[in-house]
Amino acid sequence: MRRITLSRYLIEEQREKGKINADLRLLVEVVARACTSIAIAIGKGGLGGVLGEAGSDNVQGEAQKKLDVLSNDILLEANEWGGHLAGMASEEMELPHAIPNRYPQGEYLLLFDPLDGSSNIDINVSVGTIFSVLRCAEGADPTQSEAFLQPGTQQVAAGYAVYGPTTLLVITVGDGVMCFTLDRELGAFVLTQENIHIPPDTREFAINMSNMRHWQAPVKRYIDELLAGAAGPRGKDYNMRWVASMVADVHRIMTRGGIFLYPLDDKIEVQGGKLRLMYEANPMAFIVEQAGGAASTGHGRIMEVQPSGLHQRLPVILGSKHEVEVVVGYHKES
Repeated sequence: MRRITLSRYLIEEQREKGKINADLRLLVEVVARACTSIAIAIGKGGLGGVLGEAGSDNVQGEAQKKLDVLSNDILLEANEWGGHLAGMASEEMELPHAIPNRYPQGEYLLLFDPLDGSSNIDINVSVGTIFSVLRCAEGADPTQSEAFLQPGTQQVAAGYAVYGPTTLLVITVGDGVMCFTLDRELGAFVLTQENIHIPPDTREFAINMSNMRHWQAPVKRYIDELLAGAAGPRGKDYNMRWVASMVADVHRIMTRGGIFLYPLDDKIEVQGGKLRLMYEANPMAFIVEQAGGAASTGHGRIMEVQPSGLHQRLPVILGSKHEVEVVVGYHKES
């Protein structure tokens, strides 16, 4: 069995298919190396003194973990000197991160959630990194938020890393979705799953049931039908899975199908939703759609939303295509 490394896969996408250029290839490789460094830090856990609170808040006012800060720093430092980027933006920072003048600038913009699901770190549950790549428009100022405010349809690459029993890197460059596993002895990500496809139907759903009392009518109707099981209108039994780490929940869907919902509800209506469009929803929507799934706000395709702010939030419903269509249909009826 031939072992295809991430580097080889990207070179073939560049040289044989013409899907990417050299700068984008090198950019994805740098992000992958940063994810390897984050995986090593997470793997040390308490031995490395990286667990617990950092004693600071991020731009959303959320308490940061030590690994939130460390992961953010790793991604910034790894990517700022390569010459592939015009600028970066992180969920942990209010404003874009300018590339230092001493380094050459490239044509791309990198956005990332450095450590998704960090509330699970201290209990040793899978967490992850999510990233998205856009082109910097000609004449745009990459030190300003406006340069990043592009709809998800403009993404040229996206991916996520899962730091679990194994470290996985799932990416798309617009040519399907590939999964790579970190070979720690080789020190490289190796292709272990090609052209991932999400089954259009499912028997699993992921939602935070503690918010049930706040749900709006379309979502409540949908979940009530799933809970009714084989005796209900859907005619089959469903299982619920909820890790509270978007990366882990989405990767389960990528592996065996399912639907993930973090809908708009009365509790979070004023802020527009829970998840961030630029750092979570757009990259995950790109990946899910490339795998044959669907990703919606309930009222429209996530990747067609025109961003209004760097930290904009919105509802997210994604996964198996037929289930997402049902929820969207209920929103239309409502």
